[in-house]
Amino acid sequence: MASAETAAEHERILREIESTDTNCIGPTLRSVYDGQEHGLFMDKLEGRIRNHDREIEKMCNHHFQGFVDSITELLKVRGEAQKLKCQVTETNQKLQNDGKEVCLLTSMDELRQCRLQQRNIATTIDKLTHCLPGTNIILCILIQYYPALRTLEHLEESCLPQAGSYRFCTIMAENIPRLRTHIRDVSMSDLKDFLESIRKHSDKIGETAMKQVYHQIFTQALKVDKENPVKQMRQKYMLCHLFIEKNDPVLHILVTEQNEACLLGARDTFENYYRKQRRKQARLVLQPHSNMHETLEGYRHYFNQIVGFFVVEDHILHTTQGLVNRAYVEELWELALSKTIAALRTHSSYCTDPDLILDLKNLIVLFADTLQGYGFPVNQLFDMLLEMRDQYGEILLKKWNQSFRQILDQDNYSPIPVASPEEYQRIACQFPFQDPELDKIPFPKKLPFSEFVPKVYSQLKEFIYACLKYSEDLHLSSTEIDDMIRKSTNLLLTRTLSHCLQYAIKKKNVGLAELVQIIINTTHLEQSCHYLEEFISNITNVPPDTINATKLYGTSTFKDARHAAEEEIYTNLNQKIDQFLQLADYDWTAAQGGAQASDYLSDLIAFLCSTFAVFTHLPGKVAQTACMSACKHLSTSLLQLLLEADVRQVSMGALQQFNVDVKECERFARAGPVPGFQGDTLLLAFIDLRQLLDLFTQWDWSTYLADYGRPTCKYLRVNPHTALALLEKMKDTSRKNNMFAQFRKNERDKQKLIDTVVKQLRNLIATNQA
Repeated sequence: MASAETAAEHERILREIESTDTNCIGPTLRSVYDGQEHGLFMDKLEGRIRNHDREIEKMCNHHFQGFVDSITELLKVRGEAQKLKCQVTETNQKLQNDGKEVCLLTSMDELRQCRLQQRNIATTIDKLTHCLPGTNIILCILIQYYPALRTLEHLEESCLPQAGSYRFCTIMAENIPRLRTHIRDVSMSDLKDFLESIRKHSDKIGETAMKQVYHQIFTQALKVDKENPVKQMRQKYMLCHLFIEKNDPVLHILVTEQNEACLLGARDTFENYYRKQRRKQARLVLQPHSNMHETLEGYRHYFNQIVGFFVVEDHILHTTQGLVNRAYVEELWELALSKTIAALRTHSSYCTDPDLILDLKNLIVLFADTLQGYGFPVNQLFDMLLEMRDQYGEILLKKWNQSFRQILDQDNYSPIPVASPEEYQRIACQFPFQDPELDKIPFPKKLPFSEFVPKVYSQLKEFIYACLKYSEDLHLSSTEIDDMIRKSTNLLLTRTLSHCLQYAIKKKNVGLAELVQIIINTTHLEQSCHYLEEFISNITNVPPDTINATKLYGTSTFKDARHAAEEEIYTNLNQKIDQFLQLADYDWTAAQGGAQASDYLSDLIAFLCSTFAVFTHLPGKVAQTACMSACKHLSTSLLQLLLEADVRQVSMGALQQFNVDVKECERFARAGPVPGFQGDTLLLAFIDLRQLLDLFTQWDWSTYLADYGRPTCKYLRVNPHTALALLEKMKDTSRKNNMFAQFRKNERDKQKLIDTVVKQLRNLIATNQA
């Protein structure tokens, strides 16, 4: 016996089998086979099937008698339907037989009526055939004025006599003279209306013509055979003519009739009137508005009117006879071209927005291409665009000058910190920088240059793109475009960027750290110049090594800026040294010198050490030159301080303190604050001062005077003028500070020695001067 749980599970599976779609019964059956009581389930399934079979049998027995009754009824209906079909067939045959006689009688009567009408129609056609030419002419006259006068004569002489002596023919002949006069009057009135109409529609006609050319040339919305310019021009011509026909029926009637100007006896009147009025309209169209230069819409309206005017003239030239001719149209175009170019030169000169100049250039190109499609010469317009290119370039230079100034003003002049590879890649996309050694350093790290390097490089590329935009569609070769872009870029480098860099270098608040960073930045920008060369070549498809190709002057520009920054560093360093020297407070009459260097000099040496530590990123020669320049300036300034006119007395004690300070300077030079100096090269900056102090502190005048002028002289760098000036200060000190020196033998002997040396120095100076 199966357990209660097994029986309940089997019951659940049976319900799922009965209620589940056959496509989804798989999981249910799997649960059956996965169970342990498979045999018991099969027995229960057999029992469930037998129950369903009994229920089906009961239901069939219950409905069997109704099914038999329905079949019996259907058999009865089939018999009745067959009888109905036979009756309908017999009725139809009877109706067909009875209708034949009635149709035959009706057809005979209709046939007689038709034959009578045919005879009447034939007679009418014969009579009207003779009147038809005259009637047609009258209809043409009523519908179209312009070919009417020419056909009136044909009506009088040929058509009316052939029509016969009908009354309407007589009336027509009597009214011909009056009709002829009326037509001329109405034609002149319509001509005036036509002139007024094309004056109003010129702007719209020109706008449509320029839009069609724009879609053909720039968007290629219209498929045109590029190998057949004649076909291309004709397609534009026909498209614009469709607009004229659609929007101005009077104009269409005028220009589509081949002989509209053949107004008998009035050709000259109509031609002269038309041309005179059109010249007046041309003068109005060619007069620009005073504020045309303020917006692009002002220029567009001006061009639309001109294009519309000449599209109409070209249309009339090609579709009429005699109203205008080629010489007349060419004369008008020459006038229009000169006035248009003069107006554009005047108004474009007021423009200071490069985007507006670029949009105006594109509009002029579209204007020129549209009129060129109608056969008008436009070379002068393209020559004017080349003149405007220089103006556009100057405006760009002014705009980029502001951009460069802003970049330089906002820069922090510090190396760029890079925290992740993503940041590094972002900067690498802006500026072509490669440094294998830096790549080995883990993040975070610093790039050697500051933010203004990638920003300036990006601006240089943007400027090149702006130049390229203007050169497009000017019918220039790739070489000409490349040359134009390179020349403009050279102006940007040598004028604008160079001046901005000089401005940044010469600013009052610029410090040594900023100057050092500027040198580093300009070095990297100089190295990137060949990438700019490649960039221009890529966008112009002209190899950089092409013969006569203009080279970029970026290398010289950045070198000049770097040299200026270097000179500014030297000047700045010297100014800082001078500021420290202003703090010097020597007691020139001191009896005894100190054992330590003066405070101002110690501070100066500390400043120089910290400053030269920043110079580690500079090129070696720059740092060495700056250090040597600073030491030389310090040595010269100390000597000037010693020989200053305000210092009238110098004691030996003061000289000893001064010597201690100079030894501190020499110690600084010997320590090598900047690597790269060979031996004691930096000490040579203080050699003049050292020999002078040794001469006085050792009082070695005999050696100096004996060896003076020899190449191996111990005091070769001591100038006799300098020695004399300093000795005079010491002589004065001995006299004033030792009132009773004349009573002491040692002092008297020293004073005599000083006097003797002074005389010898003066003789030496005099001998050299002689």
